[in-house]
Amino acid sequence: MRVFVTGATGFVGSAVVRDLIAAGHAVTGLARTDAGAATVAAMGAAVHRGSLEDHASLRSGAAASDGVLHLAFNHDFSKFTENCELDRRAILAIGEELKGSERPLIVTSGVALLAPGRLATEDDAAARHFPRVSEATAEDLMQQGVRAGIVRLPPTTHGEGDHGFVPRLIAIAREKGAAAYIGDGSNRWPAAHRLDAARVYRLALEQVASARRYHAIAEEGVPFKTIAEVIGKRLGVPVVAKSSDDAESHFGWFARFASIDVPTSSAKTRAALGWEPKEKGLIEDLDQPCYFEV
Repeated sequence: MRVFVTGATGFVGSAVVRDLIAAGHAVTGLARTDAGAATVAAMGAAVHRGSLEDHASLRSGAAASDGVLHLAFNHDFSKFTENCELDRRAILAIGEELKGSERPLIVTSGVALLAPGRLATEDDAAARHFPRVSEATAEDLMQQGVRAGIVRLPPTTHGEGDHGFVPRLIAIAREKGAAAYIGDGSNRWPAAHRLDAARVYRLALEQVASARRYHAIAEEGVPFKTIAEVIGKRLGVPVVAKSSDDAESHFGWFARFASIDVPTSSAKTRAALGWEPKEKGLIEDLDQPCYFEV
């Protein structure tokens, strides 16, 4: 297949590009900058210049493909609502090009707010009132003749080069001189290595008719206290409990994410795609120097 990938230079997107090429697919990666274009080319993919704002570039990239993987998203949380709207419009532009063609579109979502406090599954629908509506947009496109699917990522998709939630926790621990957890720290974060997640995207693209939602979840739930303990050990700082009232003073805006309890199953994804994680788990991966190099 000729696969058009947005977010091709990102942490997960670059792993997806390499996995697709290794599996024999031809890949075209969206690149906004010269540096991005060089990165895409170095991976062995064709370069398609454009951006999420440039809907003509998105449509032409989709038109020249046999399927699209949409991973691009601006993670500037200070403009989260704006970026979610940008994402929605980009998905609609791609979907418009793919309507009625049977060429698949896989979009990206997450599980962080899917079913707090209980085991979430692929059958759980995402809330439509949340600012990020990639799932709702894809589901609407399905009703309009687009062969769409959704890959949900965990709060931490880890691996060397990670710049997501775990590095943010490390930075907070450095700044505050302590690695903290909230309450008894038993709240759980599901996790997956980025290389395992990349294979979910490829398999979902190849087999999108088998299901609608896929969970790139290798570990159902890692206790947050265990994550804090590794960070504390590696930084040589104390590991401390924070009350709910004190959490914001320690974590800032990140307190909401530090407190989430979202154990998540991937049983149906594994059955549908024949996928099994192969890489290191979160704690083994985190307990390495690469996460703590300054």
